[in-house]
Amino acid sequence: PEIKLVDICHTIKPQDISQATFVLGTAYQFFPEKTIHVVVVDPGVGTERRAIILRTPSADFVDPDNGVVSYVLQQCKSVKGRLINNRQQVELEPGMEAVTITKPQFWRSPVSPTFHGRDIFAPVAARLSLGLLPIDSGEVITSAPTLPLPQPHQAPDGSLVGCILHIDSFGNLITSIKGDDLPQTKRAITIEVGNQFVSGLSRTYAEGRGLLALIGSSGYLEVSLKEGSACAFLNAEVGNEVKIR
Repeated sequence: PEIKLVDICHTIKPQDISQATFVLGTAYQFFPEKTIHVVVVDPGVGTERRAIILRTPSADFVDPDNGVVSYVLQQCKSVKGRLINNRQQVELEPGMEAVTITKPQFWRSPVSPTFHGRDIFAPVAARLSLGLLPIDSGEVITSAPTLPLPQPHQAPDGSLVGCILHIDSFGNLITSIKGDDLPQTKRAITIEVGNQFVSGLSRTYAEGRGLLALIGSSGYLEVSLKEGSACAFLNAEVGNEVKIR
């Protein structure tokens, strides 16, 4: 009863694992160490997909084994990838552990085949908060599946090419380009998205008029529309190309 519950997000688009992956990757690192994160974006619920606990030096994650912790694994520098049954897997580095949740004595009974978040993930997370060790809830695994995470690349003309990773509730376009990817002379850059161009970077959402670009709180380059929605203005979608010249 003493546990502190925090709702990170209830606005993930239905079945959108990629969006959940990005939101988790940008949010978890701002919570205290030993936080337990429960992720219930799970279009494969009730199928043979596994449920897992991932323990990192900073936090625990209870989630479906569908790649939703891809950014977490990337930020932990677990970069040894390999293909297993045509799925990209990342081998866990020292200091991390993962288990499949297989012991039903820790679940709610009966288990609904359509709501593992309630009947498996939440009860197991509650027991973790009381000191249950991950190994006590299942079987050890040494790798976890990851989604292909878009990375910016250099085009033949010298421009830096990325894409829109995420569109937030304000219509801001969050790109795959991080602030560290940009040249030091940030004022001299031009951002191209759709058929529009933005010159230089702003510091806040309130600067200038019309479209602007800035480094958002997640550390990624964003394209925004002052007092409006850049998404609606540009008719933009996740995956659309963004160029930096």
